[in-house]
Amino acid sequence: MQRKISLRRWGRVCLINFHYDHDSKYRLIVAANRDEVYQRPTDPAHFWSDIPSIIAGRDLLQMGTWLGMSKEGRFAAITNYRDPRLPERPYSRGDITKTFLSNTTNARTFIQELKETRDLYGGYNVLLWDGDELLHYNNIFDEKNIISPGTHSLSNSTLNTPWPKVVKGRTLLSQYIQESQENIQIEDLFQILKDREKAPDDQLPDTGVGIEMERNLSPLFIHIPYYGTRCSTVLLVTQDGHVTFVERTYHKGKFQFEKSYQFQLV
Repeated sequence: MQRKISLRRWGRVCLINFHYDHDSKYRLIVAANRDEVYQRPTDPAHFWSDIPSIIAGRDLLQMGTWLGMSKEGRFAAITNYRDPRLPERPYSRGDITKTFLSNTTNARTFIQELKETRDLYGGYNVLLWDGDELLHYNNIFDEKNIISPGTHSLSNSTLNTPWPKVVKGRTLLSQYIQESQENIQIEDLFQILKDREKAPDDQLPDTGVGIEMERNLSPLFIHIPYYGTRCSTVLLVTQDGHVTFVERTYHKGKFQFEKSYQFQLV
């Protein structure tokens, strides 16, 4: 029971594999898993009625999101920083992504504002793309990274931390992009996200949750009795501003349904 409480408190695990390149056919390719307790109420990806420019899934407890895109060409995604010893904070991390997606502030300025309020949120990593630059910010380390062209991965430490799932996700996506020669297939990216292989014990990080939980959280796709991968998202943004946004919803490891959207950026 104690581990369930701990997982509820420090929240989503998540893995965001992404490829960023100004000069290729696709400016941005994202293949991401969102992991959460199964009981947390969630809406699948849709265009929000209260902010119609945003397409994203929605956390119905705090009304924010873990990953989304706007019609104006802004992208945001957030993961929690894993450390159960950190104290609870008053504000929801999902509000950060919602605010950025509905804003016109550039990513650099937005991160400067986040620095000033970093202690109001639990530990997080956030990716922010304003259409010109893609940036990463971690509030625990007060760390900002300007994302260079190439393939990257982000889980629950910081950018490209050599955790097994991060290394594996980044490697699989990088290899696929090199081999596909820009003939990207949505199904191939989902196949990467479905990998359930656990990492060897000698490769696991020690984040304070115990060795059994480290094993359970080590695959790209997580499935344990009360917690796991709730959805997988594939996002493609081409040079000419065409967006493909596909989300697959799972419950206790089993596929439920798919939501697929295509639109042109404003």
